[in-house]
Amino acid sequence: MPVPRSRRVSLEAAGHPTATWIHSSAIAPGGASTPRPVLMIHGFRGDHHGMDLIAAAVRGRDVIVPDLPGFGDSGPLEAGLTLDSYRDHLDALIAEVTDRWQVPPIVAGHSFGSILVAHTAARRSEQWRELILINPITSPALEGSAKLMTALTRLYYGLGARLPEIWGRRLLGDPTIVRLMSEVMATTKDRGLRRYIHDQHARYFSTFSDRASLAEAFEVSVAHTVTEVAASLTMPTLVIAGDKDAIAPITVTRDFAARLPAVEFVELAGVGHLVHYERPEETAAAIMAFCRGRD
Repeated sequence: MPVPRSRRVSLEAAGHPTATWIHSSAIAPGGASTPRPVLMIHGFRGDHHGMDLIAAAVRGRDVIVPDLPGFGDSGPLEAGLTLDSYRDHLDALIAEVTDRWQVPPIVAGHSFGSILVAHTAARRSEQWRELILINPITSPALEGSAKLMTALTRLYYGLGARLPEIWGRRLLGDPTIVRLMSEVMATTKDRGLRRYIHDQHARYFSTFSDRASLAEAFEVSVAHTVTEVAASLTMPTLVIAGDKDAIAPITVTRDFAARLPAVEFVELAGVGHLVHYERPEETAAAIMAFCRGRD
């Protein structure tokens, strides 16, 4: 699998250094304004690498992919990692991108990132021109069939935060546990692609800044959904989901999309929660079509 090319910058979001990568294919015709960039927010435990394939496949505009606070090369927030602190950070990040590019970005969020961008958009919905949600978290992790698995996972992250440093780090970064997570989430039968997914998770699933921040971010990820703010998502919204998603069941996601007043719903057959690895070209095509004419 070829490694997508990007360049690194550091954005200051309200004084917080945010490691950010830019995939650039924006070409403005003579005299035309630069197309609006896409600001893409990654999922839980990952970093910007998870969005690489989609970002590289989007043509005609820059794609900006930061490491969320507490992950990759971005340190945690001084206020701790809560839904409110993440929303404040995203507001500041969007303002910084708008200042640098001289146009507001088109914001997309994958998985955990979908929770963060949806709640950020809902807080000031009249200011948001559009929204993109990829594999949105539509089902409460603390309810239904996922309740037991969530309880065990919560125990895992809690134990990882409380153990002595060396043992907690070993538990949270244990390659066998990371591989098991990867095996559960991957749906593709393509052996080469499965190897790529497992390699990506092995490389980047443990790049969190510290154990306490990881536990805080996990609590945000299981305590909230995009469905909580569905009534406030009145802007044109693109929802991209896989029909085999075990984390966000497609029936619930369909119901969520049906509640949105201005939705474009793209359902990808035969794929689960990892459309960013397994179907990046189709995801990028849907994003490009949605973004067309929004400059």
